[in-house]
Amino acid sequence: MKRIELKSVVLPNGETIGYREREGGEKHVLLVHGNMVSSKHWDLMFEQMDETYKLYAIDLRGQGISSYTRPIHSLKDFSEDVKQFVDMLGLKTFSLVGWSMGGGVCMQFAADYPDQVEKLVLLASVSTRGYPFYKVDERGQPILTERLRTKEEIARDPLRSVPITDAYRRKDKHFLRQLFNATMYVHNQPSPERYEVYLDEVLMQRNLLDVYHALNHFNISHFDNGLTKGTGEVDRIVAPTLVVWGEHDQVVTKSMQEEIVHDFGGRAKFTILSNAGHSPFTDNLEELLQELQSFLS
Repeated sequence: MKRIELKSVVLPNGETIGYREREGGEKHVLLVHGNMVSSKHWDLMFEQMDETYKLYAIDLRGQGISSYTRPIHSLKDFSEDVKQFVDMLGLKTFSLVGWSMGGGVCMQFAADYPDQVEKLVLLASVSTRGYPFYKVDERGQPILTERLRTKEEIARDPLRSVPITDAYRRKDKHFLRQLFNATMYVHNQPSPERYEVYLDEVLMQRNLLDVYHALNHFNISHFDNGLTKGTGEVDRIVAPTLVVWGEHDQVVTKSMQEEIVHDFGGRAKFTILSNAGHSPFTDNLEELLQELQSFLS
C-alpha cells in the first residue's frame, strides 16, 4: 500500500490547513470532505483507490487539524482556501471529488476556476441550490414553507444545532454514534477501530453553525431557493461532471441530485449506487471505486 502522510501548510490568508497525501501516479485528485467529518474519513478510499492516482484530501478550515482563525461566511470562503491550497502545492490542474457539503465547495471552485478542474465528482452532494434549514413546529417536524434565515435562528434550531452543539461541548461520543448510525451509517458501520478515530475527528470541528449558515444560503443555480436568489454561476462549470448518490441516503435527497443535474443543463452524468447511503465508502466501496475510476481515467 502506498504511503499516506498527514501534513499541513500555511496559506497566504494566515490559515493553517491540514491535509493527507497519498503517493501515486501522475493523475492528481483532490478530495474535499463534508460537514462533521475530516480528511481522515477518506481513509478507505486512500487505501483502496488505484495507485495510478495521487490523492490529496484537505481538512477544511475549522475541521480536522486545520485552524479557524477567521470564521467562514459562505462556501466560497472554503473554495478560496482550496484555491490558495492548490497554488501553494503547485497543483495546476487536477480532478475534484466533493462529498456532501464538499460537493458545494467543489462546485464553487469549479465555477470560479474552470481551467484548473479536469473532472468533477459530486458524491452525495448538497444541491446547486444549497441545503435548506427549516423552522420546526411544536411536534419537532420541519415546516417546509418556512426557512430559517439568520445564524441566530439556526443556533436555536432544536432539531440539529442545539443537540449537536451540546454533544460537541460534552464530547458525547455515544450521542454522535447514535446520530451517525441513524443518518450516515444506516447500511454498514465502520469497524470499531475506525469508528473511534472518526468520532475523535468529528469532535475537532469548530465551525458547525457557520457551516449550517453557509449551506442554507448557498445557491449557484438560476432559481430562488426561498432564501437567496441564484447566482447562475453553475453555467461557468465546464468540467465533465459525475453525480453519485446512494439509494439509501438519509442526509441528501434524490431530488437534490436531480436539481444538480437539471441546473447543469445536461452536462452531468447521474449514477445511483445500490446498497449505499451517505457514506458509500463504508457501504459499497467496490462499486463506488468502479464508478469513480472509470470516470476519472
